[in-house]
Parts: sequence; C-alpha cells; structure tokens
Amino acid sequence: MDWSIQEIARIAGTTSRTLRHYDDTGVLKPSRIAANGYRHYDQTALLRLQRILLLRELGLGLPQITDVLSRGASEASALEAHLAWLRQEQNRVQRQIASVESTITALKEGAALMAENMFDGFDHTQYREEVEQRWGKKSYADSDRWWRGMSESDRSAWKQIAADLTQAWIDAAESGADPASDQAQQIARRHVEWLTSIPGTPAALSEGDVKGYVIGLGEMYVADPRFGANYGGAAGAEFVRDVLRIYADEQL
Repeated sequence: MDWSIQEIARIAGTTSRTLRHYDDTGVLKPSRIAANGYRHYDQTALLRLQRILLLRELGLGLPQITDVLSRGASEASALEAHLAWLRQEQNRVQRQIASVESTITALKEGAALMAENMFDGFDHTQYREEVEQRWGKKSYADSDRWWRGMSESDRSAWKQIAADLTQAWIDAAESGADPASDQAQQIARRHVEWLTSIPGTPAALSEGDVKGYVIGLGEMYVADPRFGANYGGAAGAEFVRDVLRIYADEQL
C-alpha cells in the first residue's frame, strides 16, 4: 500500500512542495513514480518522513538530518530516542500549562500570586536533579544562587553571549572548518571562558579538573540529543567535541 504526495502532505501536515524539495535534496525519495508523474510513498517512506519532521522540530537543518538518517540505527531505536526527548518536552509544557492556569485562577479569584508557581517549567530548575547527579548538590546550589542573584539585564546579556557562542559553533561546523584551525580553537577558548564564568561548574573551581570536565562535556554533547540539537544536530555536536578535545589537550 502506498499514498500519493497529496495524501501524505495532508496526513503529515506539510505541503507537496516540501515533499518535492525533500525528493530533490535526496533526504526523502518517493517509493515510486506513477504513470501520471505523481510521487507515491509507502510505509518505509512514511517512517522516514516521521523522523525527518521530528528532527526538524529539534532545529536540525536538512544537511544534518541527512547525516543522522544515514547512520545505521534501526527505525525503532531511533524513534525511541525521539520519544524520550518528546516526553521531556511534554513534561515541561505540562508544567507551564499548570503554571499559567494557576496564575489565571489566582487573578480571577483575587488571590495572591505565588512566585514559586508562576515560573514553574520556565527556568533552569527543571535540570536540578540531573545537575546534582552529574556534579553534586553544591554545584547546583552555587549555580542556582549565582543565577538568582543576577539582575534581569545581566541575565539577558549572559543569554546573548551563550546564543552568540552557539551560533559561532554552528557556523564553523557548517563551513567545514578544521577542528584544529585557529577559527575553531578560538571558539573553544571562548567556550571554556564561558564555562569558567558559571559558579558551581568544575571549570570554575580552582581545584577542579578543567581538562577532564571540558572533554567530558564534549562527549556529552554527542551522547545526549538535547545538547546535540543546540549545535545543529549530531554532526555539529561531534565537531564541538573534536574541537574541545584538541583545545583541552593543548591548552589545559
């Protein structure tokens, strides 16, 4: 059984034009071309399209999606990884919904607003357990105290630095820069300086193993798709890992 391009576009919530573009770029080929020239897609193509759309949701571009799909992971195992990420996002959104609903109820009833409830699901505390497991409770407490002590303008400035750094990584990876090049190593230097500016991280501790921490972070960026998405996908994360390892070996 297969479906026409129009049927797939309607079912998937996309457009025929997008599907033709996927065909032209090679990321999704139709399973057959009918006598009238229309593209048709079978179940295997549908599974691939589902993965493409999920990866687009993660912010990956078509070159990165093509790279991910070219790997040997089975459809089931790949979708399980996507499902884990989606469930995390579902939990975060549900917390945001409950937070907004609580605020609306309080406003309608004239009750006092509870700050602890208003911002649940919006801040960094959702990662508390993970941070404490990786680096200890003190690391989280120090970082949390630093973040809460910042002014709104300081937070905005810090977020902009982080965004600029992320974009620099993506641009360098997509340009095909050599991980050992001056361009890539300068970004690594900025990255390590950024890490050392965050109290509570091993990079900020004078007695911490900065080299091991930086190398370990690079490996985590590759292993965890949530981080990989920040750098344009798996290929971008691997580029960051390779650059950081070289920098750590030579400079730390």
